[in-house]
Amino acid sequence: MGINGKNEYKSLLRFTTAGSVDDGKSTLIGRLLYDSKSIFEDQMDHIVESSKRLGKEEVDLSLLTDGLRAEREQGITIDVAYRYFATPERKFIIADTPGHIQYTRNMVTGASTADLAVILVDARKGVLEQTIRHTFIASLLDIRHIIFCINKMDMLAYAEDVFTRIKENLAILSSELKIEDIHFIPISAKYGDNVVHSSENMKWYQDKTFLKLIETIEIRKDKNSNGARFPVQAVIRPLSEIHHDYRGYAGRVAGGIFSKGDAITILPTMIRSKISGIDVMEKSLDKALNGDSVTITLEDQVDVSRGNLIVKENELPESGQEINMMICWFNEMPLKVGGKYIVRNYSNETACLIKSVGYKMNINTLEKETGNYEIGMNDIANITIRTAKPLFYDSYKKNNITGSLIIIDEGTNETVAAGMIE
Repeated sequence: MGINGKNEYKSLLRFTTAGSVDDGKSTLIGRLLYDSKSIFEDQMDHIVESSKRLGKEEVDLSLLTDGLRAEREQGITIDVAYRYFATPERKFIIADTPGHIQYTRNMVTGASTADLAVILVDARKGVLEQTIRHTFIASLLDIRHIIFCINKMDMLAYAEDVFTRIKENLAILSSELKIEDIHFIPISAKYGDNVVHSSENMKWYQDKTFLKLIETIEIRKDKNSNGARFPVQAVIRPLSEIHHDYRGYAGRVAGGIFSKGDAITILPTMIRSKISGIDVMEKSLDKALNGDSVTITLEDQVDVSRGNLIVKENELPESGQEINMMICWFNEMPLKVGGKYIVRNYSNETACLIKSVGYKMNINTLEKETGNYEIGMNDIANITIRTAKPLFYDSYKKNNITGSLIIIDEGTNETVAAGMIE
């Protein structure tokens, strides 16, 4: 507790930004940090210097997130840039993702841990294919809160009817994708209208500014709440005089709650035991919550190794060797039906075969295409795989950790796809 008994705990909001190329994602974040006084003086000096060097008449706030030299030279974002900042109300982690279609995989990476997606739309262009693509990916990744920022309103004389028309189109799209919580804000990231401060140029907009909205938006916290899940990442054996017989299993709680005394089952062996202790560094805890990184000890000396999954005795996940999922294909080499790959589900790894392709998503129409087609880089498709041994998993909607996986090329060891189990 702080002064006068005020609670100093601040919730953390992870959000990702997305949109087409040059829609102003990096400028929005730069403006947000600048106007909320979250930029250090030396950072600002560096941005001013870089803007001059690039021949820009005005200070380019997008340079704050475009940290790679190649990005600065091209004036675009080509990798995911992460930024941390805080206000008196909340802490934030921002993932600024690329707009180019060839970097869709980066958007998937940046959005995979986000609570909220911020999708920018150029007011001059309206809803484009990339707007639909990014909104679809957000829904696919079960992001339940989306803020659409209609940017560059300054270039259209801050016209309300422009905002209204785009808002109506986005509302239809969100309805088709069954997105639960959507918000619309008309902004000018370049000049700061409705970013941190209310716009004098758009007095017709009476709702919250972007900063006020992300500070106050209520994020649904029921993700991964059903079914206690603990993927084992490492076995801890200190082999010291003090901890001679200590055997702990380290990892991060991927769902539910574990408490001392809980009856558990270890997968895939189906061995049963009870939790004797939950440790963090030198401290012992009575319980571990979803997201906590802990070491669990068991009453019995049983065989547990990396890749095993500890669950509560009466909360077993699905299991099987034929698994249906949605994937985003990352690799320049197309998917091979009948091809052999490696699949990694949490810390568990096994070989797999691509059994079939159910359909490919047409991002323009949101229709499912079936027939003879190639699944290439950035395509989104439904596939079925057959694994060499049974996997224990949940659907992605139920648990986005045990319900997600990556597919790896056996020969190159490259990650070729991310999958969300249906």
